Amino acid sequence: MTFAPSNGARTVGVLALQGDFREHCEMLTSMGCRALEIRKPAQLEGLDALIVPGGESTTIARLILSNGFLEPLRAFCASGRPTWGTCAGAILLAKEVDRLDRPGIETMNIRVRRNAFGRQVDSFEEEIAIEGLEGGPFRAVFIRAPIIERVDPPARPIARLEDGTIVAARQGNLLATSFHPELTRDPRLHALFLSIGEGQGGAK
Repeated sequence: MTFAPSNGARTVGVLALQGDFREHCEMLTSMGCRALEIRKPAQLEGLDALIVPGGESTTIARLILSNGFLEPLRAFCASGRPTWGTCAGAILLAKEVDRLDRPGIETMNIRVRRNAFGRQVDSFEEEIAIEGLEGGPFRAVFIRAPIIERVDPPARPIARLEDGTIVAARQGNLLATSFHPELTRDPRLHALFLSIGEGQGGAK
């Protein structure tokens, strides 16, 4: 899948409180998007889409609260604009999470278990099929990754490991992946994310 922004470059924000925001910005820029590092809630205005990157979920959750992001992020998710959480970002989008000591964004009807694959030394890569992604399997990079233990409607699973473990889910304009697509050179999943438009289910 190729992504060709219409009516000029799309403006995509990447929450830049902690984690892999620079890698997402580099991928988006290579695709012709205008990528912005988001550090203040007011910067959410005017964005076409938003990515909540991987990192340390408890640290990002704390910084979301201390920087006044919680309600603005929830409102952004409810606006119908594409919003994607990768790894820690998926944890923060989930309505149910084990062992997270403060509230996340909590907009997706999924349950996530943190660090489900073990420590950083247990990181791995695997070819996976992703619903709606053209061009064959996607090589997913898992680093201290969570798993999606349960998906409730209107959310649905869109990718699994060979053993059936859910590693990606979608709910209208919301996307959650357990892995780090920004650490590959493959832009297809970012392109699929940016193809999500308004009026396709929203955040419910």
